[in-house]
Amino acid sequence: TLNNGALLTAAEEAPVDLLLTTDRRIRYQQNLAGRKIALVVLTGTTKWSRVRLHLERIAAVVNAATPGSYTEIDIPFS
Repeated sequence: TLNNGALLTAAEEAPVDLLLTTDRRIRYQQNLAGRKIALVVLTGTTKWSRVRLHLERIAAVVNAATPGSYTEIDIPFS
C-alpha cells in the first residue's frame, strides 16, 4: 500500500500519464506543483449507475488532460 505521495511518484516513474480518482482531498494533501501526472478527480457521487451516464464527459476530460493538470468532474447525485 502506498500513500498518496508515494503513489503519485510511483505512477510517474511507471510511467503513468493520468490518475483518475475519487480522492477529493488529494490536492490539499499533496503538493502537486511540478508533477508530471495529470489528475482527474470525480466529485459528487461515485455510484456506478450515475458515473456511467457521464462516461463521454469523463473521456473528454481524460483525453484533454495535459501533464501536471488537475481537473474535477462533478457527477450529480440525481
